[in-house]
Amino acid sequence: MARTTGRSTTHLTRRLVQLYVGLTLYGASSALLVRAELGLEPWGVLHQGLAELTGISIGVVSIIVGAVVLLLWIPMRQRPGLGTVSNVFVVGLAMDGTLAVVGDLDGLGFRVPVMVLGIVLNGVATGLYIAARFGPGPRDGLMTGLHRVTGRSIRLVRTAIEVAVVVTGFLLGGSLGAGTVLYALAIGPLAQLFLRMFALPAPAGAGVTVASGEPSTTAPPAGSGPVAGPASGQAILPQ
Repeated sequence: MARTTGRSTTHLTRRLVQLYVGLTLYGASSALLVRAELGLEPWGVLHQGLAELTGISIGVVSIIVGAVVLLLWIPMRQRPGLGTVSNVFVVGLAMDGTLAVVGDLDGLGFRVPVMVLGIVLNGVATGLYIAARFGPGPRDGLMTGLHRVTGRSIRLVRTAIEVAVVVTGFLLGGSLGAGTVLYALAIGPLAQLFLRMFALPAPAGAGVTVASGEPSTTAPPAGSGPVAGPASGQAILPQ
């Protein structure tokens, strides 16, 4: 019994470390894309546009937008997890912290590598965060909630949301560019790669609960391999 409890505690600790390291890296990667000035990820375009409009830092805007999106979960009866709430605050704080440390970059010789680093780091962060299985980010929860309420496919709902976000952000002054296109093409394969890399084996006899409004699933026996990534309809990216 003591051995089982110890393993469970170690497993939980590793999940928590993955969660917060992943969220911190996600904010840092978004900040690197800002400094590269070659185009941001879809929600980053909106955050930057709102920051330009209001004069508030982009990290604080990210926190405010995340909180507003989380409120939209209520009528859709989505249930947030620890990762959901943590996402709202940690990503924005990490983003502003990184921007305070990394200054403006001069020349494509610096900006292009930083853009690539930001995209790859975003994939690493995605794998860490989702594999921890503490619930989807507020923006992913909006996607899955609308999918359930409207009956439309995840692909259609996600595309509609991100097109609306990008267009609104661009009209407000957000940055579109090569980085936006490269991010859109690369983040799926990168996320899949790092999800597999950071998947966690479950303790013997334990179940894995995914705080996404979906029923929990039973984990495979210890030693049978890593826990699979989220099923269709669960968190896809830690937005």
